[in-house]
Amino acid sequence: MFKLLNVLMITLLLVFPFAGAQGAQLLMAEQLIRYCDDTSALSTPGNPCTLYVQGFINGAVATDARVMLNMEAEKKQSESYSERAIRTRAPSRGEYLRAAKYAEFCLGSTIRLKQIVTHVANEIKMLPPVNDLTAAEAVYGALKKHYPCA
Repeated sequence: MFKLLNVLMITLLLVFPFAGAQGAQLLMAEQLIRYCDDTSALSTPGNPCTLYVQGFINGAVATDARVMLNMEAEKKQSESYSERAIRTRAPSRGEYLRAAKYAEFCLGSTIRLKQIVTHVANEIKMLPPVNDLTAAEAVYGALKKHYPCA
């Protein structure tokens, strides 16, 4: 858990490097492409490309599971306070798997992070230059293309 928090914190620092009074600035795809340029360095600890992709995946899965649980809870509306507390504090592995279909990409437990990052890096390097494409949109598109849900 502590390692996950560190990865997410580093990812946030990369995504929002100098968020001042103007608000947070999104990482753009062209900047992520520069981070992902050297595919041989993707397995290097602390590689910005790897950290961004890993943080994106962790955030997407956690968010999708939470949104799914909240939507299901709205349908029920009769759950007790303690049931809601349990549901919102400790999503199970099964809930994360059910939520994956909403993310439109599915990553099996046998897929290595380096393989995922390599696919994403190669995919985003082939993108045509688009000034307003965010890194999140580019990564999401690559994950949907290479890891669609069956």
